[in-house]
Amino acid sequence: MPQLVIEDFAPQIVWLVITFGLLYLMLARGALPRIATVLEQRRDKIADDLDDAARFKQEAEDALKDYEAALADARAKAHEIAAQTRATLTADVERHTESLQQTLDARMAEAEERIAATKAEAMKSVRSVASDAAGAIIGKLLSDTADTDAVATAVDAELRAG
Repeated sequence: MPQLVIEDFAPQIVWLVITFGLLYLMLARGALPRIATVLEQRRDKIADDLDDAARFKQEAEDALKDYEAALADARAKAHEIAAQTRATLTADVERHTESLQQTLDARMAEAEERIAATKAEAMKSVRSVASDAAGAIIGKLLSDTADTDAVATAVDAELRAG
């Protein structure tokens, strides 16, 4: 093996230094600046993306605050509308109840008048029937016809008393 021959060590080391020197110069002048440029561009791009992400996050938080404020306003308006509707419906119910109460009172008054008229007529009939019955009873008991005016006067006195 030639690399293990001691006389060949000096030329091999010289060529090794020359080869690595040329390789270093080629990389230092050509490839490494391009790599450094690409790395710098990537670093700038990442920094820009992070800045954009922070800006978008702030915009999203602002939009969320605006949304929550709008939602709170909408809820307040909905409660206000519900309260107004409730008040309107309550007023309508009260008006309707009052109207029904007036109708019911009018019907009750009419019914009471009819009852009073029916009672008065029934009382007249009672007087007539009582007078006829009392006259018939007196006629049967005494075997004589009773004085109808006297019987009517006695029945009227009893009806007023009782």
